[in-house]
Amino acid sequence: MSHLGKPYSLKSLELRNRIVMSPMCQYSVDAEDGAPNDWHFVHYTSRAIGGTGLVIMEMTDVEPDGRITNGDLGLWSDEQIPAFRRIINEIHKYGAKAAIQIAHAGRKALDAEVPVGPGDVAFLPNGKKPRALTTEEAWQMIEKFGQTARRAVEAGVDTVELHGAHGYLIHQFQSPGLNKREDEFGKDLAKFGVEVIRAVKKVLPADMPLMMRISAIEYMADGYGLDHSVELCRQYRDAGVDLFDVSTGGESGPPGDKRPGNFPGYQLPFARVIKEKLGVPVMTVGMMEEPALAEHALAAGDADLVAVARGMLRNPYWAVDALRKLDGDAEVVKQYERAYGSR
Repeated sequence: MSHLGKPYSLKSLELRNRIVMSPMCQYSVDAEDGAPNDWHFVHYTSRAIGGTGLVIMEMTDVEPDGRITNGDLGLWSDEQIPAFRRIINEIHKYGAKAAIQIAHAGRKALDAEVPVGPGDVAFLPNGKKPRALTTEEAWQMIEKFGQTARRAVEAGVDTVELHGAHGYLIHQFQSPGLNKREDEFGKDLAKFGVEVIRAVKKVLPADMPLMMRISAIEYMADGYGLDHSVELCRQYRDAGVDLFDVSTGGESGPPGDKRPGNFPGYQLPFARVIKEKLGVPVMTVGMMEEPALAEHALAAGDADLVAVARGMLRNPYWAVDALRKLDGDAEVVKQYERAYGSR
């Protein structure tokens, strides 16, 4: 059996293979509702049918103005729980496990009348000027993350991922180039993220792992590098993160010289460093859709899980096809067996 096809366990999470559907916004909900609909039901269920081990539902926000656009998902109300539960139950029916990525877009909330963030600098030169959260409001936002995680648990998730990357709110607080505050959340750049983790851990079952997506480096001039992100991850690990989903970039500013080339596996070296330095499981993402590359990342010990993004948008059955390519066979649902010569 390939490494990609081997089961994986982390606390109570038991995956049938090492393949993860990376969270990708679909921009497909009612602006007022924020709850997943039939599009999401088909979208996520089809990837479970297609053999994926873990399906991470897209960036799901803790309040209406925390969304990138009004077409994004949210889980700020108990009334939204049944729509998520419906999808998660169906994902489970086909042997996959389910996660929700919890987030707030911060200053990148394009449709918010007045975005919020650690400061008042707009994401784009001609973009909306955000309002800096007060210290009290920052603590209230932390509690919103916790309440959204509670709802995710009630909806039936197997794990939760926090979005601390790509220039969204947690990232904005942890970035020395973006966070110029003078309060407790500015003096310690990891504090906002640490407190979010603690709030979420309080509502997760004791044996449920917590994942976190992190930007290992920033691309802007004078953006932070690996030394900073390793120290962030050290504090986040100690606060309760069990696995890091390692990405890069996402902020805005004059370009620097840290941006890696755009080639298959370009983010894998960053995952390897965090894994080696902190002794913590990692997931790698970023043009990992060639099965041989995904297999190499696992076989070399550079990552524990491989997340596939655009490749899985193009092919809902990427997992089955990849495992058949590597192992010569893969389990498929009985309805599709004839397509693979099994009957």
